[in-house]
Amino acid sequence: MLESTSIPWRKQMKLTRLAGECPDGVTCPTVFASDRGTIIVQGYTLAPGDLTEIPLPEGESAVEIPLSLLKEAARVHSG
Repeated sequence: MLESTSIPWRKQMKLTRLAGECPDGVTCPTVFASDRGTIIVQGYTLAPGDLTEIPLPEGESAVEIPLSLLKEAARVHSG
């Protein structure tokens, strides 16, 4: 289980890996479930030109992951 403290005013988050696209589970697109009832996605950073279609407010970002990874994470998460 991984721990994250990216938002200092929140309690420390515990992450459980649901699905990933590489053997080491660290350096590739990965989907995690948190102990807060949320999903965390690690993916490839989009090029600035690709972001013009997404109105991202401050504090948010967008990444790209394979659709197959999202399907696998949903299958694992739903039990």
